[in-house]
Amino acid sequence: MTIREHTKQIRIGDCVIGGGAPVAIQSMTNTPTEDVEATVRQIHALEEAGCEIVRCTVPHMAAAEAVGQIKAKISIPLVADIHFDYRMAIAAMENGADKIRINPGNIGGPDKIEAVVRCAKAHHVPIRVGVNSGSLERELVRKYGGVTPEGLVESALDKVRLIEDCGYREIVISIKSSDVPDCIRAYELLAEKTAYPLHVDITEAGRIRGGTIKSALGIGAILCRGIGDTVRVSLTGDPCEEIFVAKQILRDLKLRKEGIEVVACPTCGRTKIDMEHLAIQVEEMASHFDLPIRVAVMGCAVNGPGEAREADIGIAGGDGEGLLIRKGEIIRKVPEAELLDALRYELEHWTAYA
Repeated sequence: MTIREHTKQIRIGDCVIGGGAPVAIQSMTNTPTEDVEATVRQIHALEEAGCEIVRCTVPHMAAAEAVGQIKAKISIPLVADIHFDYRMAIAAMENGADKIRINPGNIGGPDKIEAVVRCAKAHHVPIRVGVNSGSLERELVRKYGGVTPEGLVESALDKVRLIEDCGYREIVISIKSSDVPDCIRAYELLAEKTAYPLHVDITEAGRIRGGTIKSALGIGAILCRGIGDTVRVSLTGDPCEEIFVAKQILRDLKLRKEGIEVVACPTCGRTKIDMEHLAIQVEEMASHFDLPIRVAVMGCAVNGPGEAREADIGIAGGDGEGLLIRKGEIIRKVPEAELLDALRYELEHWTAYA
């Protein structure tokens, strides 16, 4: 059994995390939360992309009061992100937030933390305790000679104890760092010391190209260790891109089976078709089918049939024509212009072959 199968199970709205539940995909809106129309529009796009938990910033009372209006128009759990002002946490929960994310070290003294926990108890709202490498306490930086995995873990567990001391244990923990090796080690240490569910994120990963690589390395390595109950891919730009990357990471690690996995050859001098354009078209088409299968897109008829053998359906391009392959067997030759339509037909009738 993996570590994630032994973590405490917690309910966030209608979503269950921990205790062996599927790793949930999160993202965060980048609209002003008080702009209800824009925020709901973005959340709907995230929902359609496959987001299962969404977080919104709540920096002031207008944002806290918008939480209820937003929740009434979306289907996935809503997490309120709180910094510095404990009153925003209380207001967000009173307006229906399904979870709050706080750093107990920056929202005031013990009385304020206790007030937040009392409200969380009353509304049955889990608390995510978040620690960021950029805000590690000075005494821990001095103790460990810098920002280290050990320091991050000690900081996180200190914050957890503040919540526990108030008699509450509906807790999720996250440790954020943009340093991949440090982040991996921190989660390893944390998983050894706690059974609370863990949210995994390589923070400030960057733009789509570099951020995808960095996130896949870090999040993938952590998940491969059996650690992690929710994930977010932190990319600069459209948050829907985060969902596509997260889904791909989970699918490639065999932690998710939903949706079609598209594999494509890198092309070579034998390629006689516009392979890149064809692969883009196949990926777009495949995104509309909820089939747990692998589709291969190959650029030539020499190695294509062999390389597509492990796929459920494959197409291999030739010179003006291509091959349609199903479960390793060549079904027929197809004119190049009809390859995409032939593949679509196979997907639409897949249940008849399965």
